[in-house]
Amino acid sequence: MQPALNACVFIVDDDAGVRDAMAWLLRSRRLMSESFQSADAFEQMLNHLFPGPSAPAPNQAGCILLDVRMPGQSGLALFETLIGNGLAQLWPIIFLTGHADVPTAVATVKRGAFDFCEKPFSDNALVDRVEQALALSQARLALRHQSAGLVTRLADLTERERDVMRLVVEGLPNKLIADQLDISVRTVEVHRSRVFEKMEVKSAVELVHLLREV
Repeated sequence: MQPALNACVFIVDDDAGVRDAMAWLLRSRRLMSESFQSADAFEQMLNHLFPGPSAPAPNQAGCILLDVRMPGQSGLALFETLIGNGLAQLWPIIFLTGHADVPTAVATVKRGAFDFCEKPFSDNALVDRVEQALALSQARLALRHQSAGLVTRLADLTERERDVMRLVVEGLPNKLIADQLDISVRTVEVHRSRVFEKMEVKSAVELVHLLREV
């Protein structure tokens, strides 16, 4: 999967030369980027973009190129924040590290970072990993939006429709569903049809597969 056209790479590094070089490199591969001179500046942007106590819900794919060591808040401290609010899952993080930071970077990968690149790094190899991270972000966001839509559809079902759906998923025919719920077969057929319509499926098999995503 190729990253979406509106995907963005967030460069967080206190070295202006590194930020400029990275931005130019990404432009050469037609990738958009935004640069931040500190972890605090990046976090301020996030607070403005996602105000309130709820978890961030970005609508564009992204990844974060994050320097390990910076004045003020470190890249590692920011990483812990992004793990805590779930953004590290939706916008994969690639750490930029010096040689002395490699053991730490390896540990961050085990904690959920997408990868780390040791300075000086191969331009092509880094951008390849960035594109892979953006594609992963795009896939995870699509799954998140799909799950959110499914929850909305489930909430639209009436209590009786949920009862019928549960028994349909268990594989019961209409006659047995009617017996268990003490309603007519015709009523089961009506509720079953409405369940399929609201859940946007055409068969019980599709419904079973859909509900596995909840």
